[in-house]
Amino acid sequence: MAEDKKKASVFAGAVMTAEGMSFKGFIFSPVVENCAGCERVAAFEEQSFCPAYADPATKWTRGICNFATHVKATVDKEGKTKVNPLKASKRAARGR
Repeated sequence: MAEDKKKASVFAGAVMTAEGMSFKGFIFSPVVENCAGCERVAAFEEQSFCPAYADPATKWTRGICNFATHVKATVDKEGKTKVNPLKASKRAARGR
């Protein structure tokens, strides 16, 4: 019940326009398929919107959205995380 009130008040004062939902001077676009399951998604007039980013489709163009709560970070094929080469050389110089 508390979550319903929280999500309902996220877009308090928003207005639907021809371009999309207008809220605090920004035009919000509806969420895309990739956003399904994210905790940030909130409903407004039978459509779902992301209060964290105005155009969710552009957040998914280069891979995973950094605001997505339903997607976990992946590890590369070798099982190691990528390390910045400059930082790796500094660590090697210090003897780590």
